Amino acid sequence: MEMGVIYALAIFAFVSTFTPGPNNIMLLTSGANVGFVRTLPHMAGIMCGFSFMVLVVGIGLGSVFELYPQLQQGLKWACLAYLLLLTYKIVTSKRELKATDYEPMSFIGACLFQWVNPKGWTMALTSITVYNTTSDVTGVIIISAVFAMANIPSGTLWTLMGREIGRLLNTPKRLRVFNWSMGALLLGSTLPML
Repeated sequence: MEMGVIYALAIFAFVSTFTPGPNNIMLLTSGANVGFVRTLPHMAGIMCGFSFMVLVVGIGLGSVFELYPQLQQGLKWACLAYLLLLTYKIVTSKRELKATDYEPMSFIGACLFQWVNPKGWTMALTSITVYNTTSDVTGVIIISAVFAMANIPSGTLWTLMGREIGRLLNTPKRLRVFNWSMGALLLGSTLPML
């Protein structure tokens, strides 16, 4: 892969990982509810899970969707259903201000979430299609590594922003408004799927 392509890929990876989406909204919510340290497994799960998904898509899963478009349609509805469930869980989380009431996503949960994350699928398919023009395994590995590196500062920033917002959530009403707002944003992230 040429250096010019790697630079373009790095810009795409940083922009796409820093913009709002289901992962970042959940990191913001977790940071606000339980802080940075308890959100670290969630952050690591996003990095590892998404990088692995890019590898699998690059090795050939994307071509399966071209052959069987109904699989992609089924995945789309599974993604939508899971995001609706997450929205419900955020909106109905307890109103008390105890950090033990919010359960952050686990490492494994965050890894697996990438497979039902519509923004993640779009990013993986786009990056493999656009930046791995020679269709070689080395290109797939580079793309996966670039996204892993981009996810570190992105996840850190979103979680730290959540932690800082969490300091303002010192009443049950503020926490309720915040969780409803995050639920609405997560729900809004499903609109492009429809």
